[in-house]
Amino acid sequence: MKNLICYLCSLLVGGVLLAGCDPTENRRVDRVAVPDLVPVPQLVRADGSYPTRVLEKDTIVVKVIQSGAINLQESATVAAGLKGNLEHMVRLARQACSEGGKPDFLLYNEFPLTGYSTGTREEKLRFTLQIPGPETERLGEVARECDSYIIFGSYAKDADWPGHILSINTVIGRDGKIAQKFWKTRNIKRLSPGIEIPTTTVESVRDKYRVRYGIEAEFPVLQTEFGNIAVSTVQLDPFVFAAFSMRGVEIMFRTATLFSPVDVKATAWYNNFYSAMSNIIFPADSEVARFGGKSLIVGPQGQVLAEDPSNNEGIIEAQIPIAEFRNNRRIPRFPLEVVAPVFMQYQQEAPLNHMDMPAEQLPKTREEMKVLLDNVSRWLHE
Repeated sequence: MKNLICYLCSLLVGGVLLAGCDPTENRRVDRVAVPDLVPVPQLVRADGSYPTRVLEKDTIVVKVIQSGAINLQESATVAAGLKGNLEHMVRLARQACSEGGKPDFLLYNEFPLTGYSTGTREEKLRFTLQIPGPETERLGEVARECDSYIIFGSYAKDADWPGHILSINTVIGRDGKIAQKFWKTRNIKRLSPGIEIPTTTVESVRDKYRVRYGIEAEFPVLQTEFGNIAVSTVQLDPFVFAAFSMRGVEIMFRTATLFSPVDVKATAWYNNFYSAMSNIIFPADSEVARFGGKSLIVGPQGQVLAEDPSNNEGIIEAQIPIAEFRNNRRIPRFPLEVVAPVFMQYQQEAPLNHMDMPAEQLPKTREEMKVLLDNVSRWLHE
C-alpha cells in the first residue's frame, strides 16, 4: 500500500517514482526521486470533450491490408528479406490505392517488414528496424504517392534504449514523414506457462520513458485531419483502451500476430470508437494457420463494417462518417468514482519499470523473462 500511495503522490505533484527491481533477488527495490514539482499536464478534460483538428472531409476511408511476410530468420540475408518484404508492402499499398475508394488510412499488421522472430535477445536484435530508416523513407514515398496515412508495426531498436527490443507502431503521414511512433503500452502476462514476452514496453521502463518523452506520450493521440487516432498492439487489456478513449481517440488502429475478434468488437463498443485490426497471415500448411488473418473493421457499437474471414492475403475497406460521429460526442462515461475504492486497493502483480536495468542484465529468452517476472512478482513474494 505504501508503494501505491507514493505512486499516486508522484502523479499528483508531477514527481517521478523510480521503481526498479533486482533480477537476481526475489525482492522489490523501490527508490523515490522527486524532481521539480511540475504540475501534471491536462490529460483528460473535465467536461468530457477532447481536442481535435478541423476535419478535411465528412467521410473517410479506412483500408486494412492482410498479408504475410518473409521471416527474416529464414531469409538468405536480413537485407534481402527486408527488401522483399518492403517491396511486397509497396505493391499492396499501390493495389489498395488503385482499387475501390481512395484510402485515407492504410493499416498493416504487426510485423509486415520483419516477420515474427524467435530465438534469444541477441538473435532477435538482428531482425529489428531503426525507425526512421530506409524502410520508412520508402514507405513515405508511397504515402505521398497515395496521399494516405500508412500504419504498420515492427520490432525496433533505438540507440537511446541499448539492448532493448521495442514493439513500435509507426504512422507515416500523407507528406511521407513520420507523424507518430506508438510504443506498445504493456505485454500480456501469464498467458502461456513457462514463458513471457521479453520485448520492452512503456510499462516495463515507465519512469525513464516519461522523463524522455513526457507523460502525454504514455497514451498519445494523433490529431489528424481525418480524426483522432491511436495505434496499439496490446491484446485483452480493457484498461489500456479505456485510457486511450479518455484521451480522445476516435479511431483505434490495432496490429496483431494472433488476436481475438471478440476483443476488437467489445473494445470498440465499450469505448465508443471505431477500430480496425490487421492480423498477419501464416502459410496454409503451418500449425498456426488457423490463427492467421480474420482482419476486420468495426463500428462504435461493435458492428462489423468489413471483415476478411480467411487466412489469405487481401484488402478490406470501410467508410467512416467521421464528422457525424464526432458531432456532440463526448468521451465514455466510465463510473470511475464508483469503482475507485476497489481500484485503489488493487496491487498490480508486476511492478512498473521491471526492465529498467543494464542491457547485459535484460532477459535473453522468454524463459528468462518468466523468471524475471516471478522474481519481481508482488503476488508471489509480498
